[in-house]
Order: sequence, then structure tokens, then C-alpha cells
Amino acid sequence: MLNNPFLPGFVARYREVKGVRLRVFEAGDGPALVLLHGLGGAASNWTAVAPELAERARVVVPELPGHGGSSALPAPVATLDAYADRIAGVLGSPAVVAGHSLGGLVALRLALRHPPLVRGLVLAGSAGISSGTRRSQRALAVTSLIQPGKRIAPLRRLVSESRVLRELAFGFASVTDPRAFEPRVAEAFLAGTALHTGVREAADALVRTDPRRDLDRVRVPALVLHGARDRMVPLRDAFEYARRLDVPLRVIADCGHLLIGERPRAVVDAIADVLDRVLDVEELPVEGELVP
Repeated sequence: MLNNPFLPGFVARYREVKGVRLRVFEAGDGPALVLLHGLGGAASNWTAVAPELAERARVVVPELPGHGGSSALPAPVATLDAYADRIAGVLGSPAVVAGHSLGGLVALRLALRHPPLVRGLVLAGSAGISSGTRRSQRALAVTSLIQPGKRIAPLRRLVSESRVLRELAFGFASVTDPRAFEPRVAEAFLAGTALHTGVREAADALVRTDPRRDLDRVRVPALVLHGARDRMVPLRDAFEYARRLDVPLRVIADCGHLLIGERPRAVVDAIADVLDRVLDVEELPVEGELVP
């Protein structure tokens, strides 16, 4: 068992699922809630959100294959279905699933491929709709090849404590006001990147996974959450997700792509609302452990 300084109270365990060794953090009791990070991210990205949610739910924070402490997939894959299937392998009971960016699309694939395991969805700055455009493909290819986060990771404490360096690291497309970005949260976004082993593979699968053809088959309570000034995933994608899913959309004013770190209060409230909606409709299992 391992501890993560950015997820106080959480315990990490490793699970073998279909040839991948997944690192999974868990804390709390109550209805199951899964938090999925974005491309190039790690469990520590949820540092400003997960501990508070663990006061009301059993929070499970896996690291996707090839990210953080999880090993990469055995071979390249055509879509994100293989990522969703690995996440399904660590769940022992139905859960509300919240995903940020790439994690939002993985959450959708999880709901479509393993519907008994998903009782609600929160799509926070969810990628997928515009990710297949040539412009996005080029940007993802360059970013996943250079992996700037992995290069910065050894200097994460220095970067996070400097207003100027935070602006250089997060100001281009991630947050609206990087100088006001909380240093502890900034460091958490850089902490897991040094361990990445399969970001390029995830980026390739992302651009090949078009979520629109299947959205009409999603039949669980859901909410779309998006930053009004997100320059990585355009706001029009959030409107399209909400329209196709026929679910509410919340737009967070003056917020960029890293909304789970920049506006954690709004994210916690959104996830808590979906949890409440699910519990009003049906009682989620309170018991249940990760599959050994």
C-alpha cells in the first residue's frame, strides 16, 4: 500500500487487469464514485476535489494505462474501449463516474460497454468531439511526443511556487489566470507526469474514438461541465454533448480547461448533485470493494 501526498487519506493499491498493472487510489465510504483524469494526467490531478468527495462517497481514483503508476497497454489499440475495459476491471459495484478531458470520453465508453457498472456521469471539459480534427490531431501528436509535463516534473516544486513559471507552464491553454493558480494544485498536476509510459498511445486512441455515434444509447443521469474559456476543448463541444445526451450543461465563467483544479468548488458541487440525483432514483450499493 502506498500513500499520495496530494490525496490525503487515500490508499493506493495495484490491480492486474488484462495485462495492465493499474494503480488505484481509494478512500471514504458510501456510494461508489470513480474519478478519471485526462490525457497526460494522473490521480493527483484530483487533489482539490477527491478528498472532499470522500467525506460522502467511496471515491476510487484509477490511473489510466500508461499514466502515473499504471503500466501501459500490452499493444497499441484502435479506440479507447481498451481503457474503459481496464477501468471496469477494478470496479466491484455500480458507480457514478466523473471524467476530466480524456477521462470524460473513457467514462462514456465505460457506460456504453459496461452499463451495469455506471449509474451516473459527469463530463468535465470532456474531449472527444473535436479531438479528431486535423488541428487537434497535430496538437495532440506534438504534445504527446514532447511530453512537456514529464520534462517539467523534476522541477515541479520550483514551477508551482513561482507565479512567472506557473504562467509559462499553465498559461497557454490550461487555466485562465495561472498566477492565481494555487501552488499546491499546480504541483499536483505535474507530480504524476514523470512516470508516464503510454501517453502517445492514449492520444492516438483518443483521436480515433468518435463518441457522437453512440451517445443516444447512454441512459443514465448525467451532467456536462465546462470552462467558459477552455482553449483546449471548445465550448461548442460541451453544448453538443449536452444536446445529444439530453442532459444539463453548466458553464463555469472565467475558467479554462483544468477546471478540476481551477474551480474545484464548482466541480465538487456538480458531482455531488449527480450523486444525489442517482440516490433519489435508485439506491446505490454502499458496500463493495475493488476486485482483487
